[in-house]
Amino acid sequence: MHNIFGSGLLAVLLGGVVAVLAFVPFVALSYRRRGGLSFGRSVLWAGAAVYFWAIWTYTLVPLPDTDDYRCAGRNLRPFEFVDEIRAAVAVSGRYLTDPAVLQVALNVLLFVPLGFFLRVLGGRGILVAGLVGLAISGIIETTQLTGVWGVFPCAYRVFDVDDLITNTAGALLGSLVAFVVPRKHRGAAKSPDAEIPRPVTRGRRVLGILCDVLGIGLLSSGVAVALQAVLILLFDDPGRTGALASAVGTGVGAGVWLAVILGTGRSIGDLATRVRYTNGALPTWLARTLRFLTGAGAYSVLSNVAPPWSLLSVVLVVATIVLLFTWKDGRGLTGWIGRRRLVDDREGVVSPTVDAAVARHTDDRR
Repeated sequence: MHNIFGSGLLAVLLGGVVAVLAFVPFVALSYRRRGGLSFGRSVLWAGAAVYFWAIWTYTLVPLPDTDDYRCAGRNLRPFEFVDEIRAAVAVSGRYLTDPAVLQVALNVLLFVPLGFFLRVLGGRGILVAGLVGLAISGIIETTQLTGVWGVFPCAYRVFDVDDLITNTAGALLGSLVAFVVPRKHRGAAKSPDAEIPRPVTRGRRVLGILCDVLGIGLLSSGVAVALQAVLILLFDDPGRTGALASAVGTGVGAGVWLAVILGTGRSIGDLATRVRYTNGALPTWLARTLRFLTGAGAYSVLSNVAPPWSLLSVVLVVATIVLLFTWKDGRGLTGWIGRRRLVDDREGVVSPTVDAAVARHTDDRR
C-alpha cells in the first residue's frame, strides 16, 4: 500500500513539474487552436501529464535494493493468465475479487486512460491507440527484462507477454470509452470558432499576468542555475558565484521581455492570451517602454535589488492589482497612465462589449 501511494505521489509531483514548464506554451496554443482556455480541457491535459508519469512510476518504481536483489523470471506464453485465473478461482471461488483476476483487471485499467487521451486530446483512433499501447507496454516490459537497460544484473520484475496483451487491450478499450465525449470536444484540430474575438475579461488578464510572471521566473531561474553550475565548476566557490548567477539570470529574463515588448508592443503573456494595448495618445516607442516598466520584467528587476527600489516593486504590484479590478478589461497601470485600451488581437473587440455571436462561443472560455 505504501508503494502504491508513493508511486502516485511521485507521478503527481512529476506531472505538476511538466504542467508548470508547459503552462505558457499551452495557454498560447489553446488561444490559437481553440480560441481560448477551456477549464475542462486544461484539466484533461493536466491529468494526461500526471498519467504519463503514473505509467512509469507504477510499473518501474520502486527500484530494488542492491543489497537484497533477486532475479525475476519471465513468461513468454500468451494467454497464460487465463489458466492462472481458472486455477485460482477454482480454489478461492471468488470470480471478481481473486488476486489473479484483479491483477489482469488492473493491467487493463492502467492503459484505459491512454486510449482515452489519445482520442479526446490527440484526435487519434483505435488503431493508433492499440499501436501506442503496445509500444509503451513493450518499452516498459523490456526495461524490466533488461534490469533497466543494464543498471541491474538481471530483470527485477517478471517480463510477461500477457502484460503486453492486457495493456494493449486497455488502450483499445479507452479509445472506445472516449466516444462518450461529444465529437466537438474531441481531437486536436483547430476549432471553427478559434478566430472569433473574445471579450478581454479580468480573468483573461490574470491569466496573461500569470504567464508573464511564470515565464520570466522560469527563464531567469533556468539561466541562473545553468550559470551557477558552470561557475562552480570553474571556481569551486558557490558563495562567490551565487549572487552573480542570480543577477545574470534576472537580467536575461528581463532583457528577453524587454526585447519582445519593444518589438511587438506586447508582453509574452499578452501574446499568449491574444490581447493588445492601443497606443492611445502616446508615441509608439513610449507606449511600449511604458508596457515594460509596468509589467513583470521591470518587477523582476526591482524585486532583486536593494531597498528602496525593491519596495517600489511592491508598490507597483499593489497598484497593478488595484487597477486590474478597476476596469472590466483589466488594463492595469499601462492603460491608466497612457489612457490605453485593451483589445482582442483578432478583430480589436473592446471588452466588455461583445455581440451575440461571440457570446455563444465564450461560455467556457477565459
